Amino acid sequence: MPTSSQTNTVSQAPLKTRSQFSSRLGFIIAAAGCAVGIGNIWSFPAQTAENGGAAFVLVYLILSFVLAYPALVAELTIGRYSQSNPVTALQQLNPKPVWRRLGQLTGVSAVITITMIYSFYSIVAGWFIGFSLSPLLSTIGMDAAASWLTGFSTPPTLLLTLTFMILTTLIVTRGVKDGIERWSNRLMPSLIILLLALIIFALTRAGGMEGLKVYLLPDFSRVFDSKLLISALGQSFFSMSLGVGAMMVYGSYLNKKANIPTTAAHVAILDSSVAFMAGLLVIPCMYAAMYQGIEIFSPEGVLYSSDKLVFTVLPALFQQLGPVGQLVTIAFFLLLTIAALTSSIAMLETPVSVLVEKVRFRRYRACWLVTSTAAVLSAAIIMNIDVLLPVVVKLITQYFMPILCLVTTIYCAWLIRQDRLLAEIREGFPDIESSLFWKIWPWYIRTICPLLIFLLVLNSFS
Repeated sequence: MPTSSQTNTVSQAPLKTRSQFSSRLGFIIAAAGCAVGIGNIWSFPAQTAENGGAAFVLVYLILSFVLAYPALVAELTIGRYSQSNPVTALQQLNPKPVWRRLGQLTGVSAVITITMIYSFYSIVAGWFIGFSLSPLLSTIGMDAAASWLTGFSTPPTLLLTLTFMILTTLIVTRGVKDGIERWSNRLMPSLIILLLALIIFALTRAGGMEGLKVYLLPDFSRVFDSKLLISALGQSFFSMSLGVGAMMVYGSYLNKKANIPTTAAHVAILDSSVAFMAGLLVIPCMYAAMYQGIEIFSPEGVLYSSDKLVFTVLPALFQQLGPVGQLVTIAFFLLLTIAALTSSIAMLETPVSVLVEKVRFRRYRACWLVTSTAAVLSAAIIMNIDVLLPVVVKLITQYFMPILCLVTTIYCAWLIRQDRLLAEIREGFPDIESSLFWKIWPWYIRTICPLLIFLLVLNSFS
């Protein structure tokens, strides 16, 4: 058995060569970019509209900080503690052979899951690109091409999906500082500025304030609805990219002097804020569209085609504004493309880190290999998209991600010795032992958090 000093020496060695974010702010922006994606702007508003408006928002925000935030701290801690990719990180948490095998299996499952997410995510992001370009093509008289790009048929969907994947891959091939961090620092401020401008637009439309009331005034009778709870739990984990290794690998690039609980809180707050602002944009736009005679809900109160809500309802509203509507449409779908890109680079980085560190691939080769694999999966989904896309999204967000997140929190709480866990967090938080966080988080992550996640996941199978 190695001594404690030998163990510390081994764990510190990789820091000399391993890539890191250049600053804590750079990490927060990149990690928030990983969390802030189309889950916030495409999925969250649609889930809100389907599940009682403000009631869903309230439950989502509560679960984000009661369950997702503690799990985020756990993933970042495991990543920085191990200084390695998710498969190696989970494999090395405990020296016993059975736990090493289970850890490796969990890590591989997380990498497979995030590759599947990257596959369907790129399809939706490709549509965003198509809807961004369509108004430009219409303006220069290429109406046929504009219609082709937004027709949801197989050829343009394949082309746009590959285009988005190529953009993602070109960024990730540049590495952590020159690729992920640099582009996150460029894309995130642009996203916030566009989002705020579009919110002002939405709230000034006729009917927009009615949508704001639906969004902000909860019907408390729906708060404990089982469907709402499961949807909100899945959305909170999907939104923060938990359970699939992305935050773990970002944590492994985090400087040892960073305060993990505070940094995680900043990421969670920024992520939840963007999701909340996305609702401030989309829900008022929906009611503004209803005010203009565009049908949103069926007579039974069911939301029409929630997965394509932003592609049908909102463009129809924007088109009624004439030439200004073209600019608003471009800005809106550019916003969605940026949000998708900030997340997709983290999705690609996760399996790439495994190939680079465990298989010794060069980064360039690893990036294109993962993208090629994901492209094949995307093509398979596209060939039968109406059936496969909603099934894959539901399986991953409501089952795979919560289960993997549950397992990860158990690993962090029970497989890492308490003194090592304390020492890791103390690196950037010297007063951790006297803090309220340390009085609550260790036992909470060991008992309450896994139990609540388990009960909600169990309920989803009933």
